[in-house]
This record gives sequence, structure tokens and C-alpha cells, in this order.
Amino acid sequence: MNFNGFDFGGLFDIELAIKSLPFVLEGLPMTLIVSIAGMGIGLVLGLFLALARSSKRGLLHLPARIYISFMRGTPMLVFLFILYFGLPVVGIQFTATAAAIIGFGLNSAAYIAEVDRASLNSIDTGQWESAKALNMPYWTTLRKIILPQATRIAIPPLTNVFMDVVKATSLAAVITVPELFQKTQIVAGREFDAMTMYVLVALIYWPICILIGVLQERLEKRYSRFV
Repeated sequence: MNFNGFDFGGLFDIELAIKSLPFVLEGLPMTLIVSIAGMGIGLVLGLFLALARSSKRGLLHLPARIYISFMRGTPMLVFLFILYFGLPVVGIQFTATAAAIIGFGLNSAAYIAEVDRASLNSIDTGQWESAKALNMPYWTTLRKIILPQATRIAIPPLTNVFMDVVKATSLAAVITVPELFQKTQIVAGREFDAMTMYVLVALIYWPICILIGVLQERLEKRYSRFV
């Protein structure tokens, strides 16, 4: 397509995209590993941060609040650089993949903590009081009564966090993690066609996020019985 002398067809080379697709997709497993492992760490740590943030005890509340504020207020890229390039100065060294997983896990935990805190606080306090009247232990009440209901509320925002983690794994390319975007950059530099490769990788991330959205719908149906 040509418009006033500008060739729009030159923006995307289909032959190059098809030829490069197998090589780019070699980075997909690493993208999924970093995303899922990072989100897993975030879910566990985020729940405990949410409980600490909601606690009336200053020794729990204040550190959790500072942690959440720091992680939400600093760029993820800077944090990755600290983990991979900064910590070796003090004798702590991670592989690129480990640094990425830890980085995304610790960072996503801050956002997940706020989602969890809001979801837990939305549950009627009368349910806590009823469980207490039945001498039900705190953790049993949380696990069997509160969390199932809070999970239903938290699923949509947690899904958004997961999508953000998947897309943000592209930042791991700067610390040499061989994920999707890093593979894309290699081809873009070799073939001198950055536009084609960046459009291609965007078209790969898109269906991944669509699948996550489908998973969200299924989880919402599963937890709808706790309404």
C-alpha cells in the first residue's frame, strides 16, 4: 500500500516474520517460566503482606507499608539492575533468570498485596465475629471462610497483575534473559528490520493475554458459588 509516496507495506515484512517465528518462539518457554514463577512468589508474599498491612500491630503494619510503597514507587527495570548488576558488588550473585524471577516476584507482591487487602476488607466483619464466637482459629477462619470469598473478588485485578507481569518480562531482555523480546531484538539487529520484529512479538504477546483472560473467566465461574 502506498500513500503519498509512503509504502505502508514496508512496515511489516511477512516473509521475515514467518521465517523468524520459530527462533522468536524459542523464548516463549522462558517468558512463561519467569511470568508464572514470579507471579507464584508474588501471590504467596502478597497475601502475607496484605495481612501484615491490615494488622494493628506496628511491627507488622509499618514494614509492610514501607515495602509496598517502595516497590510500587520504583521502576521495575531499576530493580532488575540492582539484583543482577548491583548485588554482586556485595558478594550476592544471581543468574539472569533467577534475578528476573525474584525481581518480578518481589515487585508483583506489592501490587498483589493491595489487591488482597482490598478484597479481604470487603468481606463482612460479621463473618470474622461469627467464626470467633464458634472458637474457630484465625488461620482456619481465613482459609475456609474468608479467602474463598475474597478470592472471587480478587480474581479480575489479580489477572490484570498477571498480564502486566507477562508483558513486563520483556524488560528481562536487558539482563540477558533469553525470553521472547530478547530473541526478537537479536533478529531485529541482524535483519535491520525492527518494525517487523516488534510487530511480530506484539502479536505473540496478545494471544497469551487472551488465554489469561479465558482463565480468568473460568476461575470466576468456579468461585461464583461463594457469592
